[in-house]
Amino acid sequence: MGRTARHAAANSADTAPTTAGSCAGEARIALELLVHGVGGTTPQQMLDDPRTQRITGDDTAAVFRRADDVDAEDRPDDYRGRPVPEAYVWCNLTSGNSARALWLLLLPFMVVNLAHWMRPAARDRTRTIRLYGLLVRLAGLSLTVLLVAAACEVALDLTAWQCAGTPDCAGRHSWLGFLSDGGWWSAPGRRLALAAVVPTALTGLLWYLSRRTWSAYESQQPFLQRPEPDETAGGALGRPGFWYGRRLVARLRAAHTAAGLLTVAAAVGSAAARFDRRPGGPALLDVLGWLLDAALVTGAAAVVWVVCRRGRSENRLDRELDAHLVRRLPLAALALLVLTLVYAGWDRPGWQSAGRLPGDATFGAIALMQGLTAVVLAVVAHLLHRTAPDPRAALRGLGGPAVVMLACALGGVMSGGVSQRVADWLDGTRASLPGPPVLLTWQASVIPPLLVLLLLLCALLARRAWLLRRAELAAVESDYAGEPHDSARTRRIASTRAMATLTDRAPLVVAVTAVATLLLGAGALAGALITGDTPGETAEGTYAVVHGAAQTAQAIGSWLIGFGFILFVTWGRRAYKDASARRTIGILWDVGTFWPRAAHPFAPPCYAERAVPDLTWRIATWTRAGEGRRLVLSGHSQGSVLAAAAAWQLTPADRRRVALLTYGSPLERLYGRWFPAHFGPDALTALHAEVDCWRNLHRPTDPIGGPVRLPGDAGPAVDREALKDPLAYGRTAAHPLPAPIHGHSDYQADPAFAEERQRLLGRLGPEVPGQRPES
Repeated sequence: MGRTARHAAANSADTAPTTAGSCAGEARIALELLVHGVGGTTPQQMLDDPRTQRITGDDTAAVFRRADDVDAEDRPDDYRGRPVPEAYVWCNLTSGNSARALWLLLLPFMVVNLAHWMRPAARDRTRTIRLYGLLVRLAGLSLTVLLVAAACEVALDLTAWQCAGTPDCAGRHSWLGFLSDGGWWSAPGRRLALAAVVPTALTGLLWYLSRRTWSAYESQQPFLQRPEPDETAGGALGRPGFWYGRRLVARLRAAHTAAGLLTVAAAVGSAAARFDRRPGGPALLDVLGWLLDAALVTGAAAVVWVVCRRGRSENRLDRELDAHLVRRLPLAALALLVLTLVYAGWDRPGWQSAGRLPGDATFGAIALMQGLTAVVLAVVAHLLHRTAPDPRAALRGLGGPAVVMLACALGGVMSGGVSQRVADWLDGTRASLPGPPVLLTWQASVIPPLLVLLLLLCALLARRAWLLRRAELAAVESDYAGEPHDSARTRRIASTRAMATLTDRAPLVVAVTAVATLLLGAGALAGALITGDTPGETAEGTYAVVHGAAQTAQAIGSWLIGFGFILFVTWGRRAYKDASARRTIGILWDVGTFWPRAAHPFAPPCYAERAVPDLTWRIATWTRAGEGRRLVLSGHSQGSVLAAAAAWQLTPADRRRVALLTYGSPLERLYGRWFPAHFGPDALTALHAEVDCWRNLHRPTDPIGGPVRLPGDAGPAVDREALKDPLAYGRTAAHPLPAPIHGHSDYQADPAFAEERQRLLGRLGPEVPGQRPES
């Protein structure tokens, strides 16, 4: 927002009369705590002053004041009728250097973790709720196994087993010479043991990142203000341990690390065990192979048992750890992996690598398990939704199962894409190597029809937006009646309003994508199991058009995966460097990383486990520092979600001393619809009832923010009528230049912002004095 508009809004706030009137005795000041939204900003921009000073916090997240306001508490008379502005800057929690774009590779883990929090609101269904969480955690575990299995496919099967064991392929890649020259490392088991370093290192890296990011982002203990959880506000979000799930994250981290190591052990040991079990094989190695298999099954059962244990303990802080479990389970899996590597590296005369590495069925089993999990989860979600139907809930409570299906599809596409591209690189003609498992080729082949379906859906949405734009043309002329007609200006405003409504079509896109993915994935699995060949090979001998379509889909799907993978990473790097790109995808990323890691420990870190305690501590320490102190919590976009979460963590007494001002807020439009158990109508209504007052601003041109839509009389009490955007249709004395269409940004430029803030200050009570009358 320009400085002129900001100063106009500030002056309006300073001079507007208050409803509280003057207060005799000692002057008490109010605080306005500003929380920015998606994309971040600087404290200088938030406070409209080039001279700011950090008063608390660090380089990651901090609270700033203008330099002139640092000692405001010592000069209360200077702040009669206006608050002391403070800015909480948290953008470094979700952005930084371009290396963080690598977190995008963890997107499937983030998406499945998101599904955990999408469960429908329910009453008196504790066991069903626990079953819902259990199924999502199992889906998350399958993604970890899938990722490590894909790394094993690349390093062990394609590289060490197939290429290094084929003279033609090894001859084209000189760096594989020592694995195929007849030396000590050329034995198949030893090649596999050496290649196992890659998936083992990947598992170790995931463990390290999870542990490190927990310490850096999520180890902030919440403000301890009450002995018992306050269930009257926000439900689970009001519990003391909601933003501190240390025990569950550590437990899941141990289980997923062990699962990754056991996957590597199974990939290495299966080939050696198959050779030893041939007729006439060595009896000692055969027995050792069976013992290792039994140990692998036992370890897998232990991992599943740990994941199935009870989830988060939100009623209290999880300070304690399952020390033996957290330490010993990964170490036991690592020891078993080392034994398996020694077993595979044992000298076996006559052993040669041929065909694919045993374990092709692994990818099929994972795909089948993921599909069944999504279907069962849909049944459970439907049962929960029936107990407390919410007409605004996305997909009628089935958002979680749909998102799980998308997470599994992302994992499959990324895993298959890497395998396909490595196979093409090692053997571009595919003449000397069998290549990756058939299922991965089938999965790549269904991508083109899925994209065609999505393009048709986008065309449908574009047509609906065009029709809505035509309807908005008349609405724009009505809203700016009496203005000189300008068809280009009218079309632009109408187009912006129409495009802003596409956010509300997201459930349709997710539903179509999830159902299509489930059906196409089932078809790919069936095709791979029935034929045992790639689509192109299966179509040989049929009609020419069928054979051509199969080969085309197979080739295009493989290239699309590789291209998409590269585009994915480069887009992520650009998003961290370019502010405009950051805002484009920022809302999806910030929504995904807002929630604690309850279903997958390798998901990107939860910034709210740092931001919410920060805000809660600041609010509580301010309101308790002196009698009558009050605070306006002003949140934009994602900042309004953090503000609401912080308010829920306060005691009822502290909440009654807080006024909430939200603008461009996705509290209902995104969070209320997709996370009904935590941001549904009951939770938001309780928040409105327990804070001193709450006002919400929104625009019809905003694609992210919207009204809170509380039921009954609470709705008009919270939501102001939609603001005009732009403020002026044409040039006026107040706007000699064309007024911009702000959309989601610069709400402070609207005079309504200063008006509503002053109303909140006036309603906070007689402890906040009005402006002294001039003498």
